[in-house]
Amino acid sequence: MTVEQIRRFLEAQPFRPFVIHLADGRDVPVSHGEFVMPSPSGRTLSVYQPDDTLNVIDLLLVTDLEVKPTTGAPARRRRG
Repeated sequence: MTVEQIRRFLEAQPFRPFVIHLADGRDVPVSHGEFVMPSPSGRTLSVYQPDDTLNVIDLLLVTDLEVKPTTGAPARRRRG
């Protein structure tokens, strides 16, 4: 997964919450685009959760992005 692919999800209008799936089986929810900051190199992504938890993600370990359906439509998944 590249930082450019993540940015497309973050900059989507309207923003739709999504989940980052990692190679180790963890899932990291992204509830708002303002809670995410890529590193200057584009290698890692910092994701804050509403409870102030911080996840630092190596983008090489991202296996999938999942957009949660908003109106009962099927989820859109993108393989990375």
